[in-house]
Amino acid sequence: MEFSQLKELDDKYILNSYKRYPLQVVSGKGVYVFDENGNKYLDFLGGIAVNALGYSHPKVIKAIKDQLEKLIHISNLFYTETPVILAHKLCEISSMDKVFFCNSGAEANELAIKLARLNSNSYSKDKTSLVCLNNSFHGRTIGSLTVTKNSSYAEKFLPLTGEAVFININNVEELVNTVNDKTACIIIEPIQGEGGINLASKDFLQQARCLADKYNALLIFDEVQAGLGRTGDYFSYQFSAVEPDIITIAKPLGAGLPIGAVLMKEKIAKMISYGDHGSTFGANCVTTASALAFLEVIEQDNLLENVKSVGNYLFNQLENLRSSYSFIKEVRGRGLILGIELEIPVGDIHLSLMKRGLITNSTSERVIRLLPPYVITKNNVDEAISIIDGVFSEVKS
Repeated sequence: MEFSQLKELDDKYILNSYKRYPLQVVSGKGVYVFDENGNKYLDFLGGIAVNALGYSHPKVIKAIKDQLEKLIHISNLFYTETPVILAHKLCEISSMDKVFFCNSGAEANELAIKLARLNSNSYSKDKTSLVCLNNSFHGRTIGSLTVTKNSSYAEKFLPLTGEAVFININNVEELVNTVNDKTACIIIEPIQGEGGINLASKDFLQQARCLADKYNALLIFDEVQAGLGRTGDYFSYQFSAVEPDIITIAKPLGAGLPIGAVLMKEKIAKMISYGDHGSTFGANCVTTASALAFLEVIEQDNLLENVKSVGNYLFNQLENLRSSYSFIKEVRGRGLILGIELEIPVGDIHLSLMKRGLITNSTSERVIRLLPPYVITKNNVDEAISIIDGVFSEVKS
């Protein structure tokens, strides 16, 4: 289909909730995607942290095909193998005890909030405060919007539900003064993705754990974007030696297929009774098979080490670039979740990058976000840096 015709049909029939790039993607291979004319683009956005293995990975395709020939879907009223094996694996890498499968990160965070309510109600009906962070993003459902601090996402849908209190990331004093007997949970992205690639400090996470214990609140870590290998560890919080009560995950887990999960400690799982929560498509046979393949590839191909080594190389190359351009304020991140903060609005810089063959996006107005697949090489980094350098050289600061 011609791009002009596709765009016309999209405008007519698809709900206008996304501002699309002027690009029709028809296929992908490795770390590249291709448009209808065969033009190649190096993808440093990865489906917004979803395509962590790049495109058309043979082991993922084989796992999906094999499962499709056996069973696509069956109700959660029956036992099936792939969800059980996947849950076991996720508990092993996270030190959690139980898993609930759903379809997205927003759904995972909805359940996390429900579990916080369930826990707090066992102490007091007045224990209703949800302590959250400024610049956070946890989803676009009503419940997840309640704990998301971004007015552009929420203001049209007020009033939201719940009693959310927002504080600044890494402000330990503010955290101590906010958490109290009425706190149901503290929910934190150890690395804020949509908020501009802001990293929580070790002290902040450790203090959150101490306060949650002191006031019988749950500590929830949202690892939807930064988890499952993106930092070079399975989870972005693991540098801190803190263990949360609940972890929410999604984006890369299905290697491109929709799946989310809530990982929790046994003390939380024990509070759930039959019928308290559910998901028709959660624990789908095909998506869990794909997720198993994703985790197997990470382990077999030693991708966590690749994320660390290539991520460090990318960070250093971006730092070298910063010395050449006065409008680059800061480069920050860990592993392969990096942000380039500018002194000027990003504007259409990401579109200029795309025209030269590099896919990125912007977040928090002044940050170019990089979320490349875990399989990238130093040669891919060099290619990306060359494109960024070329575009930045034309930017008027």
